[in-house]
Amino acid sequence: MADPFLYNTGERSHYGCLGHEVQIDYLKAYVCRPSFSTDKAVIVVHDVFGWQFPDIRYIVDLIAGHGYIQAWHMIFLSLLFFICLREADVVLKYLKEQCGAKKIGIVGFSWGGMAVHHLMLKNPQLAAGVSLYGIVRDSEERYSLLSPTFFIFGEKDHTISLDQIFLLEDKLKQYCKVPYKIKVYPGQVHGFAQLKPEDMKPDDKPYIEEARRDMIDWIKMFV
Repeated sequence: MADPFLYNTGERSHYGCLGHEVQIDYLKAYVCRPSFSTDKAVIVVHDVFGWQFPDIRYIVDLIAGHGYIQAWHMIFLSLLFFICLREADVVLKYLKEQCGAKKIGIVGFSWGGMAVHHLMLKNPQLAAGVSLYGIVRDSEERYSLLSPTFFIFGEKDHTISLDQIFLLEDKLKQYCKVPYKIKVYPGQVHGFAQLKPEDMKPDDKPYIEEARRDMIDWIKMFV
């Protein structure tokens, strides 16, 4: 089985998180709030490395800095997708009732990107989504998105071929009735967009920063 992340995950700088861990029903989550009051929130769904991986907590804090309450929870996509739907409902309820969120988006990385794609087909409570290098599965039911969705991919991703990306784009043109966007970042591998600045390779830094700006801009446009 191929390594899902081509960067060396064993060499990571320490990160002092800005948020805190909470218990949401049967889920553990990492929550970060902006420094000012807001009624907007973004759910962040992690990749295979789990909810305590520092790179994703950095991303959660980064998005919170743009004015969104962040709740980051666990989804195991090796289980059936109905569990993904159930867990999203638990977190949505928490954000609305405990955090006062009225408009909620979702961002996911790798496995989490697959979850975002699935949820954007099923859950109309989500105002917008960003799927970062979520593996593409072809099915007639995969293209009728309910809310605006942005798909981010790396050109050199060993888990997602360019042919798969082209197929996704072609099918969305046929079936999708809401705004969507697909963007491929030159030379980038699976997992590229979630690195902390001190862990970036110099040649990749411009593309990583561009992907993050694009992600934030999409969320700001619709959430």
